[in-house]
Amino acid sequence: MVQVAGRNWAPIVQDFEKVLGKSQVVRRKEELLVYECDGLTSYRQRPAVVVLPRTTEQVAAAVQICDRYQIPFVARGAGTGLSGGALPLEDSVLIVTATMRQILQVDLDNQKVTVQPGVVNNWVTEAVSGAGFYYAPDPSSQSVCSVGGNIAENSGGVHCLKYGVTTNHVLGLTVVLPNGEIAQFGGDLSEMPEYDLTGLFVGSEGTLGIVTEITLRILKTPESIQVLLADFTSVEAAGAAVSAIIGAGVVPAGMEMMDNFSINAVEDVVATECYPRDAAAILLIEIDGLAGEVAATGDRIRSLCQKNGARSVTTAVTPEERLRLWKGRKAAFAAMGKLSPDYYVQDGVIPRTRLPQVLQAIEALGEQHGYRVANVFHAGDGNLHPLILYNNAISGQLEEVEALGGDILKLCIQVGGSISGEHGIGADKRCYMADMFTADDLDTMGWIRLAFDPLGLANPTKLLPTPRTCGEGAKAAIHSSLSTVERF
Repeated sequence: MVQVAGRNWAPIVQDFEKVLGKSQVVRRKEELLVYECDGLTSYRQRPAVVVLPRTTEQVAAAVQICDRYQIPFVARGAGTGLSGGALPLEDSVLIVTATMRQILQVDLDNQKVTVQPGVVNNWVTEAVSGAGFYYAPDPSSQSVCSVGGNIAENSGGVHCLKYGVTTNHVLGLTVVLPNGEIAQFGGDLSEMPEYDLTGLFVGSEGTLGIVTEITLRILKTPESIQVLLADFTSVEAAGAAVSAIIGAGVVPAGMEMMDNFSINAVEDVVATECYPRDAAAILLIEIDGLAGEVAATGDRIRSLCQKNGARSVTTAVTPEERLRLWKGRKAAFAAMGKLSPDYYVQDGVIPRTRLPQVLQAIEALGEQHGYRVANVFHAGDGNLHPLILYNNAISGQLEEVEALGGDILKLCIQVGGSISGEHGIGADKRCYMADMFTADDLDTMGWIRLAFDPLGLANPTKLLPTPRTCGEGAKAAIHSSLSTVERF
C-alpha cells in the first residue's frame, strides 16, 4: 500500500467536487464519524474523505482521482458487514455506493434483474414478487443490506442450503477496476465463453475493484412452502437429526438451528411464543416445491426428527405462520443486545456430521475463556455463527473475545471446515488465512490481486495476511515471496 505522509487534501477534494458535486463529497469530521466502521463496530477508523457517487461513470471518475494521487480507497455499501471489510484506513477515501439505488431493468421473460449496488437485497424480491418471482439469497440483514455488499462478501442466508450463495445467482457485473477503467464480466447468460471473472470477483471483498451494476438471476415462487419447527432436549440430538435429513437425500430450502441461550434471548425480545424455552435446541426447516412434493417431504422430515429425539414437530403453512416462525431467527443477532452491551460474532463452517462435537468444544472454549457463547447457525450447511457476549467498556475484554473467536476458527479448520461461510475475511480474520491455506495458496491469491491492482490501492490490508498486518506469526507462515503481496 502506498504511504503518503502529510498529504494536502485541498486539491484532491476539489477534484472530487468537480466530478461529483459538492453535495456528494463528505469532508467535515463530525460527518465522517458515520463511516468509521461497518457492522464490526469494535474496529474504527475515520476516513479522510467520503464520496457518494450515483453512476458507474462517477465511480470511475472517483477511482481515477485515487489512482492519479495514489490514494488508497475502500468501497462501502450499507455498512452491515461483520468482518471489517468496509473499515476505512487512515489517509484513505471511502467510496460509498449507498446512493446508487436504481433497479435498472426487470426482465421477467429471461428471469433476470439488473440493479445498482446500493439496492437493498429485499427490494429485488419486492420488485418481482407480484409477477410470481423472487431473489433467493436472503441474509438475515436482507431488509437493510445492499446487493453490492452481498457481492463483495458472497453473502448467503437461510436459503443457501438448497439455492446456493450470492455467486450462484449473479449473471453479469459492471466493474470499475482499481485504475478507473470500466469492465464487463459475465453477461445475460448463465454460461459465457470466457474466464469466469464474475466468479472471481464475487467474494473478493473490494480488493479487485468496485461493482456498479449487477445482473441477478430470479426464480419462480414455489407453489407450496412449509416451515417445520422441531425441538430437542439435547444439541446432540438436533445435530443428529440434521445429519439424518441430509443423509436421507432430502435437501430443504433452509435448515437453521438455535441453542437454548439463543431461544430465550429471542423470546425475551421478539416474543414469538413459538419457541419452547426449555428446549436445548430447535431446528427450523423450510421446504418448498410442488404441493404434493412438499407434503410428502414434510412427513418424511417429521419422521426423521422424531426418530432422532424430537419432542415435538409443528408445521407452519400460511405466510403469517411461516413469518412468525422465522421472525425470531432473523432477529437473533439483535436480540443479544438485551443480554449484553456488545457481542462478537464469528462465521466458521464445519462438516455437518461434526456439529455435536464442535458445539461441545465451543461451550468448553467459552468456559475456558470465561465468556458466554450463544449459537445460531445454518445447520444444513454447517455454517456456525457463535455470538460471544462481552462488554467493550471493560479494558481487555475485546482482546480476550478476539482470542476466543480465533480459537473457534482454528477449531473449524481442525475438523475440516473453513473460517468463513458468508461474512468474509475483511480485517477481522485475515491473520487466520495462513492457518487454512498454504504459502503457495496465499502467494497465488496475491498474484491475482496484483494483476488487478498493481498499486495496491483497492481496500488494502484486507483479506490477505501480511507481516505488517499480522505480525511475526504470520510472517513465519507466509512464503518469502510474499513481498510481492506486501504492498497490499
